[in-house]
Amino acid sequence: MNIKDYGWNDFFETQWKETAERIMFPGRIIADFGQQLKVMTDSGELTVGRPLQKEGNSLQLAVGDWVGLETVQGADTLVRFVLTRKTKFSRAAAGIEVKEQIVAANADTVFIIQSLNRDFNMKRLERYMIAAWDSGAVPVVVLTKADCCGDTADKLGMVYGTAPGVEVHAISSVTGQGIEDIRKYLLPGKTVALLGSSGVGKSTLVNTLAGEEILKTQSIREDDSRGRHTTTHRELVLLPGGGLILDTPGMRTLSLWDSDTGMDIMFRDIEELVLKCRFHDCKHRDEPGCAVREALETEKLEKKRWDSWLKLQKEIAFMESKKDGKQRLQEKQWGRQLSKYQKNFAKGKF
Repeated sequence: MNIKDYGWNDFFETQWKETAERIMFPGRIIADFGQQLKVMTDSGELTVGRPLQKEGNSLQLAVGDWVGLETVQGADTLVRFVLTRKTKFSRAAAGIEVKEQIVAANADTVFIIQSLNRDFNMKRLERYMIAAWDSGAVPVVVLTKADCCGDTADKLGMVYGTAPGVEVHAISSVTGQGIEDIRKYLLPGKTVALLGSSGVGKSTLVNTLAGEEILKTQSIREDDSRGRHTTTHRELVLLPGGGLILDTPGMRTLSLWDSDTGMDIMFRDIEELVLKCRFHDCKHRDEPGCAVREALETEKLEKKRWDSWLKLQKEIAFMESKKDGKQRLQEKQWGRQLSKYQKNFAKGKF
């Protein structure tokens, strides 16, 4: 086994030759336990501490990242830097602080997992699709628990209508339906990230693809048909066939961080209508020559689709305003620090 089995390729090799020092060696983060990271190297698996930046904040690292490592004489192995990512799936971190949370790095394909029982939710799927397109990876919709669904064809049609051009698979880890169809994405050295809410069957799918119980799973609750949350950390698993699969904890909410590309792809019809409005600042209410209002009135544009676009636009605008506010606060703080430095320098305190 070597790092090529874990996705090391020319993209990272070129960076390594330009950046790394001779005493360093590369590794890929395969599990995140908070302050401890599990890293795979050519010499085997290592456990390293999460590095800190000078400001005291944890360095933003994620499972799937390739890092430069150094073993200091008489000390543990340390993470020195992270290589530029090919792709990253992000969301706005939960809580008051405005910051990006990287859920998965350097995935070639993103499996957006939804179950075909009561968890099936098209609004949630839209969000995941937007974030997946923005990640740079190729999104694929995987609908689990097909054995628990009596109207699979109808739900497949809904997904195809919401995510045109995206491959969709209905599978069952119980009966084996559709499992062979998704193995085509699991090629040697390629990484597939599993993303979805709690209990949709991500860990069960990993075990099915691996042919053994690698990750713990729990049965579906009888009262609401939901699976129980089992995965508590992100982990990258090397499958027997050579593909890599990145399992992630379920996300109760997915707040979009960056969404330019994803919104353009998911709502291209609406974006094109907006450009056709007579006025560039059209509010799409009662302005003359509004292409959106005309499309709604003639039912060329579904009202629920328009409502989804409006809601997401408001959310994105709110997030951007929070980012701008944080940036202005940081600039103000930097300005104060610079002013203090200049005053002390003038007084000869340096």
